[in-house]
Amino acid sequence: MPSAIVTGATDITGSAIVHHLCKEPQHRKIYSLSRSNPGYDSPKIQHATLDLQGSADEMAKELGGIEAEYVFFCAYLARDDPADATYVNAVMLRNFIQALEKSGAIKYLKRFVLTAGFKHYGVHLGHCKQPLREDASWQEDTTSGISWPPIFYYEQERILADAAAKGGWEWVVTLPEDVLGYARGNFMNEATALGLYCAISKANYFAFNCWTSANLHAKFYLWAATAPKVGNNAFNVMNGDTESFQSLWPQLAQRFGCKIPNPMFPGGGVPDSAGFGDYEATTVRMPNAHPLKEHEDAIGVRVEGPPTLFLQVNPEKWARRSDVNEAWGKLRDKYGLDQKAWEKATWDFLTFVLGRDWSCVGSMSKARKLGWTGYADTWEELEETFEVLEKEGVLPPVDKLKRDF
Repeated sequence: MPSAIVTGATDITGSAIVHHLCKEPQHRKIYSLSRSNPGYDSPKIQHATLDLQGSADEMAKELGGIEAEYVFFCAYLARDDPADATYVNAVMLRNFIQALEKSGAIKYLKRFVLTAGFKHYGVHLGHCKQPLREDASWQEDTTSGISWPPIFYYEQERILADAAAKGGWEWVVTLPEDVLGYARGNFMNEATALGLYCAISKANYFAFNCWTSANLHAKFYLWAATAPKVGNNAFNVMNGDTESFQSLWPQLAQRFGCKIPNPMFPGGGVPDSAGFGDYEATTVRMPNAHPLKEHEDAIGVRVEGPPTLFLQVNPEKWARRSDVNEAWGKLRDKYGLDQKAWEKATWDFLTFVLGRDWSCVGSMSKARKLGWTGYADTWEELEETFEVLEKEGVLPPVDKLKRDF
C-alpha cells in the first residue's frame, strides 16, 4: 500500500490533492507538509510542520521517520521580481530534495510530481504560439537577440530532472492554467476576486482561455503518479473545454443578478480610451516583446508592438474606491462575510486576466495519448467554487443578494 508526501497542503492545489488521496483506498498514509496544520480529519493523514524556506538539514530533522513512494510538490513562493522568484523557488526545491535524501525519506521514492503552470510558456509576457504544447521551446534568451525575464519553472524543472536521474526515480511536471478551487484561509485564486467583483458591481472579452479545476488537477496528479510511460514528462492539465468572457460574463451577470451594459466597451474599448462611466481606465504597455516574436519566421507573421493590458474598469483601482469599499462593508456586515477575503483577494491577478487581449489555449493531446480521460466543465467548476465560497463566508449568498439588492 503506497504512501505520499504533499507539500503546500494548505494551498488550493495541495488541499485538493490531499482530499482526493483520502478517498483512494490504496493510499495508506498521507504526509501533509506545511507551516501551519490544516486540520484534515482523516486517520490516513499525518501532518508535519515544515518550513520549506529552511535549510536541507533543518527540513531533514522534520522529515525523520517519513518514507513515501510518491511526492506531490505544490508549494511555491511568490515574488514580484522574476530573478528573485527564480532564486527562492529553486533553492526551496533543491533543499527539499536534499532533505529527503538526508532523512532517508527518498528511499522508496518512485515518482515526484511538481506543479508548475502556464507561465512555463510565457503567457504572462504576451501573445504565445497557440495552442500551447509541451514540446515548445523554453522562453529563454536565444540567438535571436531577444532578452526574456527568467521563468522560475525552468530552473525547478532542471533541478528535478537532474535529481531524478541521479536518484533513479521519475519526475512529472503538471502545467495547469488559472486554477479554480478553494482552500480554507487561502484567497489566492481568481474565483474569489471575480466573485467579489461581480457581487458588488451588480474585458479580454474576445480572447479564448483554458481553466483548470483544482479537483481535476488532483485527479491528474494521482493518475500521473502511477500511469505507465508518464514518467519524466511535463503535461498540460486543463479542464478540456475552451472558454472566453464572451460566454462567462453573461453567465456571471445572470448568477449575480447583474446586467451586461450595451455598449460593453464605450469609446471602442481600445488602449488609451476612456474608462467606463466614472471609472478610471488603465493602459499598461509591457517592456518586453511578445513571446510569439520568436516564431515570426516559422509562421510568416510579423509581431508588432508591445504586449498591452487595457481595462475600462481596473479591478485594483476599483477595489480602492470609497464607494466600492462602502458597498463591501454593507455586504460584509449584512451577511457576516470574511474581511480577509476582501483584503487578500488577488485584484492584481484579476486585472491581468481581464486586461490581456491574448488567448491562452493549451493542447491536451500528450496526456490523452497516454490514457488520460479526465474532463471538467469550466462554468460548472466556477459555479461550484462560488457555492463553496458562499458557504465559507467569502461571498454573499447569491439568493439573498438578489433579493436584498
